[in-house]
Formats: sequence, structure tokens, C-alpha cells
Amino acid sequence: MAFREPQGGPLVEVVANGERILLRCENEEVGIRMPQGQGFGLRPVPMSSPWPAGFGWIGNPQLVLRVPSVAAVDLAALAPPLRHHAAVPGGTNVNVVEVLAPGEARIRSWERGVEGETLCCGTGCAVAAAWLTQTEGIQDWRLHTESGECVEVDLDLDADGAWRDLWLSGPVRRLGTVHPDPSLLLRLRH
Repeated sequence: MAFREPQGGPLVEVVANGERILLRCENEEVGIRMPQGQGFGLRPVPMSSPWPAGFGWIGNPQLVLRVPSVAAVDLAALAPPLRHHAAVPGGTNVNVVEVLAPGEARIRSWERGVEGETLCCGTGCAVAAAWLTQTEGIQDWRLHTESGECVEVDLDLDADGAWRDLWLSGPVRRLGTVHPDPSLLLRLRH
């Protein structure tokens, strides 16, 4: 397999909780290289589905269903039984995708923990794009989210469903600045 250079601007390495994270920045967009290596990637779908389905692990479980129209899906009725399915201890996020054109799709996501639909699930977009890469043979995807923004995903996928250099990119905005109380920082060091 040939590996491509990351698209976008220069790479920035960030270390969070001892984990090395790569970011790339260009204009108003930021890309993050998603986790890769042993255990990360596409896996067999653990449950039956009325639609074509994919499943993957990206630090959390993601179920992806390809539907004719994401707008026509009653996600509040469809997702909870799948999210809590016994085949996935701890549950899974549920994503529905609709392919619009080669390399372009719509996505809606129901996230565990939130227990509801979110405007955008980054890990759901990443696994959905990996599965679409496997089924469609296209490795660059633009996913239109419920927020109205597009998330771009590019990756290299091997025959076993493991990915390498899976980059998730999209627009970012600063929502605010957090200044933690100094006593919290002292507690975290101990």
C-alpha cells in the first residue's frame, strides 16, 4: 500500500495524557489524525440490520447504516435499540449515511452518553468514511453533517479494514477560553 502525504498545512504535534496527537492547520480548518494501530479499524458488524452496515472501533464503537435518505430516518426511534444492543457491551454510537455522489455523503449521528442526536460526531464521521472507503473504493470523503458543515475525511485502508493516516478535517471556531482554578491543577498533579 502506498501512503499519501497529509493534505493541508504543516503538522503540529500535541501531547495529551501522554498520547501523541498530530494536527494540521490551514486557514480556518484543522485536521486531526485519528487513532490507528492494533485494535483500531473496521470489524464485523455484531448485529443484523435492515440496511447495509459497517462497524468500527476508533476508541469508541461506531455502527454505520447506509440508508436511502438520512432525512427520512426517525433516528430517535431507530437508534436506541441499536445503541443498547446486547452484542455491543457498553453500547455503540449509531450513524446513518446517505451517499450523494462518489466521495460525498450526508450523515446523522446518535451518540452514547449524550443519548441523543448530535450535530456532528467526529469519530462517527471517521468510521463512516472508512467503511464507505471499503465499500465504494474511494478514500477521500466529504460528509455533510446535521450542523450544515462539511467534514472531510481521507485515509488509507488495508484489506483487513485497518486504517492508517485517517485524517478528519473541518472548520473550527473558538467558543471561549477556559482558565481552570489553580487548586484544580494542584489536585491533577497528585
